[in-house]
Amino acid sequence: MTLKTRRYLLIILFVSVALRVLVALYLGNEVDAPPLLTDQRSYDALGERLITGHGFSFDRGWYPFTEANTPTAHWSFLYSLWVAAVYGIFGPNPLAVRVIQAIIGGIVLPLIVYYFSTTLFQSSAFQPRLTKRGFTTERLALLAAGISAVYFYFVLYAATLMTETFYLIALLWSLLLMMRLAERPTLRHGLWLGLILGLTTLLRQSVLPWLIVAVLWLLLVAYRAKVMRRMAGALLVTGMVMAVMIAPFTIRNYLAYGQFLLLNSNAGYAMYSAQHPMQGTNFQEFTGAPMPADLQGMNEAQMDRELMRRGIGFVTDDPGRYVLLSLSRIPDYFEFWPTADTSLINNIGRVGSFGLLLPFFIYGLVLALRWAGPAAQGGWGRFLTSSLALLLLFMLCYSALHILTWAMPRYRLPVDSVALSFAALAVYDLFNRVLGRVRHQRTLEVASE
Repeated sequence: MTLKTRRYLLIILFVSVALRVLVALYLGNEVDAPPLLTDQRSYDALGERLITGHGFSFDRGWYPFTEANTPTAHWSFLYSLWVAAVYGIFGPNPLAVRVIQAIIGGIVLPLIVYYFSTTLFQSSAFQPRLTKRGFTTERLALLAAGISAVYFYFVLYAATLMTETFYLIALLWSLLLMMRLAERPTLRHGLWLGLILGLTTLLRQSVLPWLIVAVLWLLLVAYRAKVMRRMAGALLVTGMVMAVMIAPFTIRNYLAYGQFLLLNSNAGYAMYSAQHPMQGTNFQEFTGAPMPADLQGMNEAQMDRELMRRGIGFVTDDPGRYVLLSLSRIPDYFEFWPTADTSLINNIGRVGSFGLLLPFFIYGLVLALRWAGPAAQGGWGRFLTSSLALLLLFMLCYSALHILTWAMPRYRLPVDSVALSFAALAVYDLFNRVLGRVRHQRTLEVASE
């Protein structure tokens, strides 16, 4: 990294932090700001309960099924502990969490985006074409980091009491490490990947289905490169580290419920509520299905399994309705237009981030496929083991997971964070095209004189 690049990066980080802190101050000390992001209530309540010695529980009945003063595993343990740590120092003040998180997110997210983009564009799939076009990896990475600094949805969620910012950072970091592990399957890379994936999972367990696909991709890369033994060793270390990080909470759940529950008790309710007949064929993202009366008296581990069973039953009982219901979730997932049921700041964030950059995301993805796709790589075999294939797999699998279960725009943010690199590629390419035409026109004017 050159001195000039460091200077630009510092400016980006300053803008990133400033925007996030301003939004944090605007939202203030009110838990329900902005409206509809009701997860903030739960993390605020859990933070207070933890610092007063009541553990992971609530003082009254809580959405969707937790009874008063009973152990809950519905919410992220790690993020609850983060809120409790801040409350333990500054008292139960949401504004303190907002500002500190805004500063951390404002610094770390653009840095991760910078290194992520650098790793992607330095790969053998992109380098020949970038060099030919006169593109520099540093400029592309800086541009991607700059976009992440001002992408308003990222700015907004950095100032909320929700897992989004830390989850985005951990998930991008894990993809970065996967790209490096694919190039050099070492135990050290496996260790780091295990640490970051452990944190990612503790923030949001919905990443677990994607990890199955990611491991299969890494094994395919190793098979083609004839380094299966090294890759297997690295992935074994990854799995062991993840297991060590998750195990304390699994043990806690067993002690609390007397039954196995890997981590959180939210997957069953999400599947049950999202596929419930009350949804019909038109998904209502802010409407939760009522709990079945016959589940009263069950603990959260039992309810999680039973709700998952019933949710799957809704699908198998009427697969046609499920297909139509899933199709109705596509607009909810890709929503970029203002809506009457959300606040002004949410509408501004939606239109001013995804709505503004969607054409660049698409253009950049098309450009990337032209430059590093199957045709450029000499066939599907080489392409499928490229970094570009990994990221396309992630965007496809992660989107499919939420479209088939529960979709809303904020669940798309991890895909947006990956797409920033392609948006930077699009902006850089368009800028160079315009600059090239301007220079050509000036040359013609000088020649005519």
